[in-house]
Order: sequence, then structure tokens, then C-alpha cells
Amino acid sequence: MAVGVAGRSHTGTVRESNQDVVAWHVAETGDSALVIIADGMGGYQGGEIASRMAADTISESLVAELAATSNDKIHERLQVAFSVANERILDRRASEPKLDKMGTTLVVAWIEGNTAHIAHVGDSRCYRVRDGGTACLTRDDTVVQNMLEDGSITEADVPNVPFRNVLTRAVGAMEPVEMSYRCEHLQAGDSLLLCSDGLTNSVPELTWEPVLREADNREDAVQVLIDTALENGASDNVSVVLLTLD
Repeated sequence: MAVGVAGRSHTGTVRESNQDVVAWHVAETGDSALVIIADGMGGYQGGEIASRMAADTISESLVAELAATSNDKIHERLQVAFSVANERILDRRASEPKLDKMGTTLVVAWIEGNTAHIAHVGDSRCYRVRDGGTACLTRDDTVVQNMLEDGSITEADVPNVPFRNVLTRAVGAMEPVEMSYRCEHLQAGDSLLLCSDGLTNSVPELTWEPVLREADNREDAVQVLIDTALENGASDNVSVVLLTLD
């Protein structure tokens, strides 16, 4: 199956800088791809640096291995790349005191044939889109997610939790970092949608289906989702990458 990718990142309606980074790489064979979203934290400069370092490290570590690594080795290779990114950011933090609070979310999808290997730390997400419906393949590393799971709050309470975006894990914030991992079998016609929380916090998932169904192509679908986030007053950076299997 041939892989196609489209993506975009926008500053949003409030922030002065964009601390999100999106990147993707499709192998020459056309059936392998790597998709990356990183959402930096730690102030104006720190967030931009951390997300860029993470995305660059993943690309440098893994792009050359696309279409050349067996599926049973990919989990290991992803963890090594996440660890290298973590170490580089920690080293940079230690060498520059003004960056001592920086870190980043990181979600990566590595596609080999009809298998998707999903790795993440933080609250940037990956969804599988099938027959117009969406299924989230990642779990947010946030305080509010822990509270939902232990029954302290309900979904209806989430918008009123003042610290709902506080992360429990981030790349570059702790040593060591253990990524979350999931292997997913894909079918012809499936898509993967990766996004930062700028989308999920401003555009309800239930409204995505008509956009994804009615869009003429990947680029239009990404653009409409981002435009909708902006219309809804997205207070954070908004990043979306859509990968399709044709």
C-alpha cells in the first residue's frame, strides 16, 4: 500500500511563537513512512528548542532505517531514538540555566507496509481513522488523565480542572524516559491522524468525521481542521499530520 502524508502547524490565535514541530519522511519505496509531532514546553525559547531537538533527533536516528528494518526490531529502535532525544535535551538544559525547564511531548508513527508502530510521551496524540470513525491510539501523560482513570473526576469535569494540561511525562524532563508503544494493523483506506493538544482542546473529536469524509484530499482535510481550531479561538499552537494508505 502506498503512503501519502500532508501536515501543517499554526501558531494559533493567542501565542506569539510556535513551539510545535511537525515532520514526516516517506521512503522511496512508497510503503514506509515516519511521522513526528513534538510540542515544546518551558517558555518562549525553551519550548522551541526542545521540540526541534526531539524531532531532529528522531529523524536523524530513524529515517535511514525506513524500509530496511523488520517489524520485530522497530519497537527497540524507537526506544533508542527517544532515549537519545531525551539525553540531548537534558544535556542542553544542564549547560544553559535559562533552559532548565524545557521539555517536549513527542509522538511518532513508523509505518512499515500495513503495520503502524506508535510511540509517544506526553499528550500529543495519534488516531486511527477507519470508515469515517476515529480511535485514539495513545494515552495522555497528564494529571487529569490519571484523575479520570482513578475516578476522581468525570469527563464533564475536565474543562474546569485548572491544571488539566500538566504533564506527568515529557522528553527531556526526566532520566530515563520510557516511551509508550503500540503496534497497530492497518487496512487499505485507513488513515493515521497525529496532532498536538492545540487541536484536541479546540475541536471536539466528534466533529472530525465529516471533515475527513468530505475533504477532497489530505491537504484539504488538514487545512479545514486547523481553520476550525482557529475559528474556535485556539489558544495554543495547532499541529495536524494526516497519513493515508492508498
